Amino acid sequence: MQGVLQGFTIVLILIGLGLAVSVFLPRQREAIAKGLTPLIFYITNPALMFILLSGTDLRAVIGVFAPIALITAVLTGGLYALLARVIFKTPGSRLPAAAMSTSYVNAGNIGVPLALYAVGSTSPVVSVLIAQLLIIAPVYLCIFALTSRKNRESQVNQHLGMTILKSIANPVTIATFIGAVFSLLGWTLPEVLHSPIQMLGDASIPLLLMAFGMALYGQRPLSDKALRPEIYLATFFKVLFMPILAWVAAHLVFGLEGVELLGVVIMAALPTAQNVLLFSQQFKLNVSIPREVILTSTLLTIPVVLLATFLLG
Repeated sequence: MQGVLQGFTIVLILIGLGLAVSVFLPRQREAIAKGLTPLIFYITNPALMFILLSGTDLRAVIGVFAPIALITAVLTGGLYALLARVIFKTPGSRLPAAAMSTSYVNAGNIGVPLALYAVGSTSPVVSVLIAQLLIIAPVYLCIFALTSRKNRESQVNQHLGMTILKSIANPVTIATFIGAVFSLLGWTLPEVLHSPIQMLGDASIPLLLMAFGMALYGQRPLSDKALRPEIYLATFFKVLFMPILAWVAAHLVFGLEGVELLGVVIMAALPTAQNVLLFSQQFKLNVSIPREVILTSTLLTIPVVLLATFLLG
């Protein structure tokens, strides 16, 4: 419990610092945000992903943790889509992004520091990153592309294949793939190259959390009353159903216990990743549900993770 509290305290301090920048430096806020976003996306986050994966025993992670992450995400998103379609008659233009918001977690921003400080191992978060970046995200992007084709006014239709390729082949995914290759083949970089890349990767977490805190400024949750039932259902699936399903898969199916089990549940309880919103916007899909679920799941993550830690001991 102490490790979880320490991890959350560190995370909240950095998020609060980003929020404070938006409040006390309103004139500089836009310039700082514009500078942080490309720096994180193109440099520090890819460096972090490479360092994490290249230094992890992927054979052990892929054998247990990655299948759990994949099964949990697929079942969560699929069951939500089925219920939303049956109960709320959610239109196809809104359903894929909403389903992704229930099953695609913020492993890069919040998962890494929580795994390090609360669990003491990066294996759970690396498994989620592998499942999301190399399997789940490409599948959702293909679904997004097919959905967007139904809208004749969408500009994505003109260059569908290129749009999918650009979405999948982003710097983070490429760095993840290269790090996985290094790990599987047992390669290592010379120290003169490894050290600066690691320094850039170490800077990614605080910058990510500060940028996330800045993005929270001025948001008003649940402003659209008509969509509240769908938002509540999606938030329930993300915040409660996904961690419970992860516990079932990890404990009852794969037999995990102790810290390993806690790590899997905490990763599943993470809030929705902001990438869901970015992907949805790129394919001209309705982003009403993802935008709300990102915020509500972020606010509810702390009590859920603390409860999971207390229950799992």
